[in-house]
Amino acid sequence: MSASGAGPAEWAALTGVIAVLLVLDLVVMRSRGGVMTNRGAALASIFWVGVALAFFVAVTVALGAAPGKAFLAGYLVEKSLSLDNVFVFLLILNAFAIEATDRHRLLTYGIVVALVLRALFIVVGAAALNAFGWLSIPFALILLWTGVRLWQHRHDHEAEEKMIQGISGRLRVSDEPAGKKLLTRENGRRMLTASGAALVAIFLTDLLFAVDSVPAILAITTDTYIVWAANAFALLGLRPLFFLVADLVDRLYYLKAALAALLVFVGLKLGLSEFIGKVSPTISLAVIGAILLIGVIASLLHNRRQREAAPAA
Repeated sequence: MSASGAGPAEWAALTGVIAVLLVLDLVVMRSRGGVMTNRGAALASIFWVGVALAFFVAVTVALGAAPGKAFLAGYLVEKSLSLDNVFVFLLILNAFAIEATDRHRLLTYGIVVALVLRALFIVVGAAALNAFGWLSIPFALILLWTGVRLWQHRHDHEAEEKMIQGISGRLRVSDEPAGKKLLTRENGRRMLTASGAALVAIFLTDLLFAVDSVPAILAITTDTYIVWAANAFALLGLRPLFFLVADLVDRLYYLKAALAALLVFVGLKLGLSEFIGKVSPTISLAVIGAILLIGVIASLLHNRRQREAAPAA
């Protein structure tokens, strides 16, 4: 049983809800031919956020205020990190010239693999932290290093582009168009198609993202039920977010700076927990919310200054 008091019934309900929502998302996307307008993506993103907030209310009512706050704080962290993660998916699909109608299929595979990887990392990570408290120090160092790296590249995507170039340079990719196939045969050798190479790159980045994001939410709570729920609801909203993210990243000029501050905060919180005790979910939620709000407001002010400084047409 989870520390929150979630038992088999709660786990079954959560798993069932996630499965139904994932199937619903697949059906809707297939009916649209795999393409979504900005308006449709915005409405879908609002829907997924609404679903997460509904779950927050349900957890608060069923399990208590502390698990509810821990879920909301974890969800905010994972949703914020997913903005930058999805932008990397966009770079990958552009790098391999994947057609718009094929992108949703690869994103679906990526989301499912991310769910599986996060589940494994969460179970292992939470069990390790509960059994060996000193592991909070290396976990915290991972978060601090990631935060510093994000801060260094807060206004560019050089690190992400180098990562994708490194992955693509090591893959054997066919030059022949292969439609929806992931593998093809060329000169008697089995090779990846562009879609297959993009999928491998997405899987590898899923793995890298799990290394960053799972310690971030475990810094808030080690309750596997809450951690898994926060990850799952954040990941379920990735696909509509994908269609908005390029515009969002351009508009949210201080997004990476806010994410860097957020990771440094949760890293310090996790590392210091061994010495000063755990920070309450209420404080974590307030600090995380404040960091994200400051990032959004600073970005809006920056955009306004840019518009005012632009010469009149």
